Amino acid sequence: MRCSAVVNAFLILAPALLGLSTVPAKAADVVTIAGAGERRWFGDGGKSVDAGVAEPYGLEIGPDGALYVCETVGHVVRRIDLATGRISTVVGTGEAGNDGDGGPATKARVDQPYEVRFDADGNMFFVDMTNNVVRRVDAKSKVIMTIAGSGEEGFGGDGGPATKAKLNRPHSICLDGRGHLYICDIGNQRVRIVDLQSGTIETFGGTGEGKATPDGAPLAGTPLNGPRALAFDGDHSLFLVLREGNMVYRIDLESRTLHHVAGTGRKGHMGNGGDAKLAEFFGPKGIALGPTGDIYVADTQNHAIRVIRKETGIVEAVIGDGEEGDGPDATPLSCRLDDPHGVYVGADGTVYVGDSENHRVRVLAP
Repeated sequence: MRCSAVVNAFLILAPALLGLSTVPAKAADVVTIAGAGERRWFGDGGKSVDAGVAEPYGLEIGPDGALYVCETVGHVVRRIDLATGRISTVVGTGEAGNDGDGGPATKARVDQPYEVRFDADGNMFFVDMTNNVVRRVDAKSKVIMTIAGSGEEGFGGDGGPATKAKLNRPHSICLDGRGHLYICDIGNQRVRIVDLQSGTIETFGGTGEGKATPDGAPLAGTPLNGPRALAFDGDHSLFLVLREGNMVYRIDLESRTLHHVAGTGRKGHMGNGGDAKLAEFFGPKGIALGPTGDIYVADTQNHAIRVIRKETGIVEAVIGDGEEGDGPDATPLSCRLDDPHGVYVGADGTVYVGDSENHRVRVLAP
C-alpha cells in the first residue's frame, strides 16, 4: 500500500485504532496521532496516541511507510506504524548517554536526538545533538555507528575524517542523494558537509559569525545567522532556516550563492497572505518541502506552521494562530501548538508536526 493511502486509512480509522470518538475526523482537521501529553517516554507496543512522546522534534516517513520521530527528552527515536497506530522504539534505551557503536541501535544510549533522515538504501541518519555527533543505523543489520563528530564539543577537523572532527550542538541534517550529508552545526554558526564515500568533512557555509546574510551573496565567506534546519529540493537547491536571523534562504548548489526567500529578519508574527520576504518570523527551527515545492516552516516561537507557496511567494498560515496552546484537534487555525520544532510533508501533501512542548505528534491531511 502506498504511504499516502496508509495515512488516509489511518486518519479514517483513527477512532477505532486509537480509542477516540467514533466520529471520524474530517480530512481538513488536525489529528493527534501520537503522544498522551506527558513529558516522559513510555508505551512501546501500544497505541501511539496513548504513549509518552517526550518532546518530539524532527520526524520523517521512512522507506517502510512508517513515521519516525526523534524524542529529545525521551532520548530515543520512535517508529509509528501508520497502518496499525502502534508505536515502538528503534534507537536508544531511554537513558541519556553516548555508547553502543557497533551494536544494535536499540541497545545504544543517545542524548537528545534531534532530526532523522533516510538515504535511498533505507539507512537511517540522525543527529545525536548533545553528544555532538551524527549517527547512522544500517537498514539491514540495525547496527549503529557514528559517522560525524568526535563527541567533543568545539570546532575543528575540516579536511580530515568526519569522525575526528569537532561539532557544536548539531541540530539538523539533510542528504542530497549524491553522497553528501549536510549538518547544521549551530554552535559554530556553520553548515558542514560530509562526503559519505570518503568520510571527510568540510565547512560548506558560514564563517562562524552570527551576522546578517546578504541576498545573492556567494556562499563562501558569507556569515549565517543561526543556521538551524535544512531541506533539499531533489534538484540543485538547499533551503535553509536561520533561527536567530528569522529568515529562510535558498542555497543554489550550482552557483554556490545565497538567495533570500522569506522573513525580514525582525522577530514577529505578521505577513500571512502577503509577500513572504516582507513577513516576520520568530525563531523558526524546522523546514520541509511539499510535493509541489511549497516550503513549510516550523515557526517555533510563534507556535505555528506556515507555508511559502512556490508559485506566488506568498506566505500562509497552516496550523496555529500564533498563540501558545494545546489544540484542540480541529480546524487547523484553531489548533494551537507549543513550540513546534519538527515539520515534515509526505508525498501526498500530509503535514506532520512535532508539537514539542505539548509532547504530541499532530497530522494535517491534504
